[in-house]
Formats: sequence, structure tokens, C-alpha cells
Amino acid sequence: MTGTAQNFCERRRNAEAKVRKASLRPTRQRIALADILFRKGDRHVGAEELYAEAVAAGVNLSLATVYNTLHQFTSAGLLRAIAVEGSKTYFDTNTSDHHHFFIEGPNTVMDITGGPIGVTNLPEPPEGMEIVNVDVVIRLRPKRA
Repeated sequence: MTGTAQNFCERRRNAEAKVRKASLRPTRQRIALADILFRKGDRHVGAEELYAEAVAAGVNLSLATVYNTLHQFTSAGLLRAIAVEGSKTYFDTNTSDHHHFFIEGPNTVMDITGGPIGVTNLPEPPEGMEIVNVDVVIRLRPKRA
């Protein structure tokens, strides 16, 4: 087996193991999408972007399958959803507790590095509820002259 074919097989095995570990059935589409999502390290991706990458890689699936898989991966803890704009959600492969910059124009998401952000004066949650997480998204744009 050539090095490229061996790398491909190893990536697919790793993707399948990740899907199985999340207690999801390792379908062909889930394995292919997991491979595409996680082989590039930490990243922020939208469903349409992932769909385009999958099609370019020769994966036969629908945009609806991509959306469903992203939401299944999020529910299973493999991804973190970041709601930035009304109907636009980005999915983060880094599920650790961190915050984000959103750059208007190119509509890109970046991790905020350099330590924790303080959020004060949080409201009391309704009775029987507890705060699990607070997501901070700071919107950026180039300075105007």
C-alpha cells in the first residue's frame, strides 16, 4: 500500500473510532464527514462549507445529511455549535471552554486566546435550572477611516 493510501486508511480508521466512541453508528457519511472535519485540527466550519468540502472529496451525500450529522456530532459532544448570526451556525471542533471573535465581512470565526474572560452580573436562572456555560462572541470589523 502506498503512503497516501495508508494515510487515507488510517484517517478513516481514526474517524470511525471517533464516531463509535461518541456512541454513534459509523455510517459511511458520518465517517467521511468526521474525517474531513477533524483531519485539519481545530477549526470553525459552517454546514455549507463542509458540504462543499465533502463534494470536492467525492463524498456522495446531501446538504440535509451534513446538517443532521453536524447536529448529531454536537449532541454527542464531538463539536460545539456557535450561533453567530440569526440562521448561521458555525461548528467548532475544539469543544473546550473558550470564546470567539466573529469578523464581519468575510464572516469568519476565531478563537479568543490569552486566558479567561470575566462575565459578571449574570441573572439568576429560573427555578430548577442552572447555568451550564456562557458563550461570548465578540463581533469585529475593520476600523473605518
